[in-house]
Amino acid sequence: MESMLNKLKSTVTKVTADVTSAVMGNPVTREFEVGRHIASGGPGLCWRIYNGTKKSTKQEVAVFVFDKKVVDKYQKFEKDQIIESLKKGVQQLTRLRHPRLLTVQHPLEESRDCLAFCTEPVFASLSNVMGHWDNLPSPMPNDIKEYKLYDVETKYGLLQISEGLSFLHSGVKMVHGNLCLENIILNKSGAWKIMGFDFSISSTNPSDAEPKYTCKEWEPNLPPLCLPNPEYLAPEYILSVSCDSASDMYSLGVVMHAVFNEGKPVFQVNKHDIFKSFSRQLDQLSTMSPALLNKIPEEVREHVKMLLSVTPNVRPDADQMTKIPFFDDVGAMTLQYFDSLFQRDNLQKSQFYKGLPKVLPKLPKRVVVYRILPALTSEFINPDMVPFVLPNVLLIAEECTKDEYIRLILPDLTPVFKQQEPIQILLIFLQKMDLLLTKTPAEDIKNSVLPMVYRALEAPSVQIQELCLNIIPTFANLIDYPSMKNSLIPRIKSACLQTSSLAVRVNSLVCLGKILEYLDKWYVIDEILPFLQQIPSREPAVLMGILGIYKCTFSHKKLGIPKENLATKSLPHLVSLSIDNNLNLNQFNSFMMVIRDMLSRMETEHKTKLEQLHVMQEQQRSINISNPGSQSEETKSPPSSGNQVGGRFNDNICLRSLFSSSASPQMSLTLEEKQRLAKEQEQAAKLRNQQPLAPQTVRPASANNSKTKDLTSSLLNNMTSLNSLSLVNPPRPSPVQGTTIAAFPSPSPMMGPMGAPVSNGFNQPMGFQTGGMGMGIRPAGPGLYGGMATTTSTPNFGALTQNQGQTNKAPDLKVLCSYHE
Repeated sequence: MESMLNKLKSTVTKVTADVTSAVMGNPVTREFEVGRHIASGGPGLCWRIYNGTKKSTKQEVAVFVFDKKVVDKYQKFEKDQIIESLKKGVQQLTRLRHPRLLTVQHPLEESRDCLAFCTEPVFASLSNVMGHWDNLPSPMPNDIKEYKLYDVETKYGLLQISEGLSFLHSGVKMVHGNLCLENIILNKSGAWKIMGFDFSISSTNPSDAEPKYTCKEWEPNLPPLCLPNPEYLAPEYILSVSCDSASDMYSLGVVMHAVFNEGKPVFQVNKHDIFKSFSRQLDQLSTMSPALLNKIPEEVREHVKMLLSVTPNVRPDADQMTKIPFFDDVGAMTLQYFDSLFQRDNLQKSQFYKGLPKVLPKLPKRVVVYRILPALTSEFINPDMVPFVLPNVLLIAEECTKDEYIRLILPDLTPVFKQQEPIQILLIFLQKMDLLLTKTPAEDIKNSVLPMVYRALEAPSVQIQELCLNIIPTFANLIDYPSMKNSLIPRIKSACLQTSSLAVRVNSLVCLGKILEYLDKWYVIDEILPFLQQIPSREPAVLMGILGIYKCTFSHKKLGIPKENLATKSLPHLVSLSIDNNLNLNQFNSFMMVIRDMLSRMETEHKTKLEQLHVMQEQQRSINISNPGSQSEETKSPPSSGNQVGGRFNDNICLRSLFSSSASPQMSLTLEEKQRLAKEQEQAAKLRNQQPLAPQTVRPASANNSKTKDLTSSLLNNMTSLNSLSLVNPPRPSPVQGTTIAAFPSPSPMMGPMGAPVSNGFNQPMGFQTGGMGMGIRPAGPGLYGGMATTTSTPNFGALTQNQGQTNKAPDLKVLCSYHE
């Protein structure tokens, strides 16, 4: 790892040193930051090309640097000639301005060590792209090494060069004189630009219809940088020392041949015997073999053959070349239209942009991203054109990687997110919201994309609100939960409550119903369901929307409504809505179906809960019976020795309750009655204070008859004592055994709290007939019951005494406790 870091450090240091030494002291460095070495170009690829930025504006540029050390091997006279030739070429390029010529951003600057000038951002020279890598950085940049020209790039590139030559020949009356792969530069967008005017020749009579050009004689002894590339020169330049615009057209023919033949020109020239080579070349051109052009596309082969003609007059001129059918390609024409957009009005542009989505899929991605996209984004400054441009930009974004989208598209889209006019911009963004949320970083979504959605929900236009509400569910899964809970849902609720449009209200409810699955259960219960009760309108569509949200929440496996909420809030609300007069039969049936489902689930859940609770109580009771020592001191009692374990515990509770009911504070007792009652309470206290016995095994009923008789006798004595009490001082006459006197007209037996007859636990029902526990009660006023004094009946305990000797079963006294349970 350390060795790799050291290697990287040394590489960076070397590159920095190369750049520093190359432009050290050059005035260009005052205004521009020079970056890394990216390519080479110009005559003999002598210019090193660096990327750079302008310090004041951060504008991207390309810095061309010629290191004077390259010519140290020549004599001073030759050095000066090379420098002057290079300076002439740059100065001429600086004076010329045309879209097909390389644009100079900063003129040539000279220092002791180098020449430098700045141009528009550059990718590489065509020579680099075709495999000539002289004067390139080491290691070789992968983007150049792997670069392959697409057909549309080749066609449109050659068309651009033809247009550039047409400008030179017709507009400037100039011959380039050295058109070759080295002097054709691909800018960062992929456009082909002409440079290298070192050997350009201006017309001696520019005002005449037929311009004349003076050509210099070839001097083979000069350094190569002082001479044009002979492999691209027309034969007349060498053999007859003459040239005109047709000479450049020959060079164009050689360039076209090289482009389709991996960078190789038509002929290899022996530079040591240039005249002999050109004489041989002249003969070959006169009888051109078909094999020489077999790699050139058939539709342009004939035109290339004419360009390579020995006779200059046969060669097509530049203007004619721009009109050949080979360039009538939909991709090439599209790129050409983009380059001429500045000449079009808004109506022409809008028509072009409308048809562009059909063309974009036919073009290579590199062409679309680096040629078409910059032209489209440049139109964002024109608000009227944004609705026509934006769909194409988003279509390109779909084909880009996330990194390409963030680097090439998002910076230009961010200002557009904030535009509110024209309204079509918002509509287009809403329709592509899934794309934006997928590829835009989270921070930009929060700061730019979602605020646009919020503005749409709050827009005054009903159409915008409807569209937004319809689209939100399609990308709801891409919105982070805090933004949905704190920002999106409140705005949807606000739109639903505040709008006067039925369509917006219904769409709000539908939208909420579709995004319920992305919400938390308790958020839905606490925020969404209560909100439904706030909706003021009662149109059938609104009511059905409310029903839909209830149904979705109720039936969704992740959500659900608790039975408490069903019973207290949801069902009352739905029932009240179900009887609205605006509903038709089918809608009412839909309400009732949901209501029945809710009732059924509520019943099932609560019944299950009660059953589980009952089982738990029974289990606890079994544990208490099995472990009587664990009970509190107040409820302790010895277990029964009969077949009911712990039965006396329940019997004692019942008896105490019975006694406490008899001793009502409203009674007026005599001294004798109070004494008797005190004895009875003392006996009951002794019974309570008995120590619990150890658990015993169940014995036959016959072994416990005596204990059962004792308990029954005690009960009879207590009940007899109670019956003898009276609320008045005169003693009550003794009742006749076996007879009862009804105190009230109703002969019904004594009833418990739930309407069940109270039994004393024995085989025969007791003789209790009405309340009062057998005590005489005087009416509150005379004539209240027909003027007759009423008395309660006396229970017939005689039958009980007789039945005791007829059964061996222990009495079940727990039934007496039914009231207290």
